[in-house]
Amino acid sequence: MKPTTLMLASMAAFSLLYAEEKPNIVIIMADDLGWGDISCSGATSLKTPHIDQLAAEGVRFTSGYCSASTCTPTRYSLLTGTYAFRAERTGIAPPNGPAIIKPGTSTFASLVKQSGYQSAVIGKWHLGLGDPKPDWNGELKPGPLEIGFDHCLLLPTTNDRVPQVYVEDHRVRHLDPADPLWVGDKIPSPDHPTGITHRGTLKLDWSQGHNQTIHNGISRIGFYTGGQKARYRDEDLADEWVNQSKKWIASKKNTPFLLFFAAHDIHVPRMPHERFHGKSGLGLRGDSILQFDWCVGELMKSIEEHKLTEKTLFILCSDNGPVLDDGYQDQAVEKLGSHKPSGPYRGGKYSVFEGGTRTPFITRWKGRIAPGVSDQVVCTIDLPASLAHLTGAKIPADACLDSQNILPALLGEKNAKGREVLLQQDNNGKSFGLRAGKWKLVRETNKEKLSHQLFDLEKDHGEKTNVAAQFPAERKRLVALLDSMLKERTRQP
Repeated sequence: MKPTTLMLASMAAFSLLYAEEKPNIVIIMADDLGWGDISCSGATSLKTPHIDQLAAEGVRFTSGYCSASTCTPTRYSLLTGTYAFRAERTGIAPPNGPAIIKPGTSTFASLVKQSGYQSAVIGKWHLGLGDPKPDWNGELKPGPLEIGFDHCLLLPTTNDRVPQVYVEDHRVRHLDPADPLWVGDKIPSPDHPTGITHRGTLKLDWSQGHNQTIHNGISRIGFYTGGQKARYRDEDLADEWVNQSKKWIASKKNTPFLLFFAAHDIHVPRMPHERFHGKSGLGLRGDSILQFDWCVGELMKSIEEHKLTEKTLFILCSDNGPVLDDGYQDQAVEKLGSHKPSGPYRGGKYSVFEGGTRTPFITRWKGRIAPGVSDQVVCTIDLPASLAHLTGAKIPADACLDSQNILPALLGEKNAKGREVLLQQDNNGKSFGLRAGKWKLVRETNKEKLSHQLFDLEKDHGEKTNVAAQFPAERKRLVALLDSMLKERTRQP
């Protein structure tokens, strides 16, 4: 049904109302944090008091999703509002990968800039830098500043991949020109120490892969040399990002701002600050959850100190579901006990079952959002359209192709609806999940052969019983719907 003139006028009025409020926006994205990893979702083996407070003062979504079950594609979709399977090279980005999001592409940062917002991304990037590859000793362009952000302090890839340096705006921070940084995928010399040749020196051993260049007693994927003054300690990552976020918030407190705080916790290598070691009883993975919760608390505290609590919308989410052994011997499996990282859901990271993409999702805007729990379907891919509506920005016709305005649902408004249909993908867009109401279709590709399973999520949260044979009409309908969406694979912003 097409909107009537009255409906369009009403929508415009609501958009103007939101835009006049111009709240600050703080998006906090965890890394590999599962639906069941936080105590407000039912975890009992550890406590996450700051996340719990955020949920108690806002809306906790029981059907909150990211768009993919690995990092890079989810972040691509989060920023651009377009499914990652439509674009090339959106699988897990390599250390020397080029910028995936090209200059001029609309992102939530470029959209809110229209309305006078200042924006920063602080934390993990993993969307490539430079063209055709990063110039580690020169200007790292294009990057976040070419797609709408005003400032960035980045971990350029992900911490199990080299190099372990910060990128501030366009350059490697504290890089000494006399000690140039080299990054490659082949060993630079026969005597270069690796996790294989010097395994006995490691403070965190590897279980699979992750056995090339060693830094800070941990071996990684890829090779690099030089840049010694620019390198960081894994244990200091969260502290530095929190401190720099606080400074940036203080500098922007008198203007509308958007902060994208992209935590590395709880991705491998799990090496939180020493003050968290042993505190969870679940090994380094649990300790990293506590560190992430501390980060959330520190950002909330910073906003409160500047008397911005009632002027700030917090959005907490994760880039994909949980994983235990992801390449390091950190006792994530041995110390798991009764803890269930995915909660009642099947699968986790890399999977298109619910545990791969159904993750923690919380919004808080104190004084504006009524506290509660919502079962509406919301997804990170919808943030560009929703934040554009919130700030009064206009989305170009060729941008944010799959992002939907679900702002009323994010704000917990009465009778507001979330998504009716949600596509979920794996890392490279070979397997897909399609949620439509209570139904979930899973399409997996194995040796180029397709298989389809159908689940009734109302009766079967854990996707244990394939009911495709009992409901052939539903299976046929959803297969056709998924096929029609995938035919648009090459459509890009």
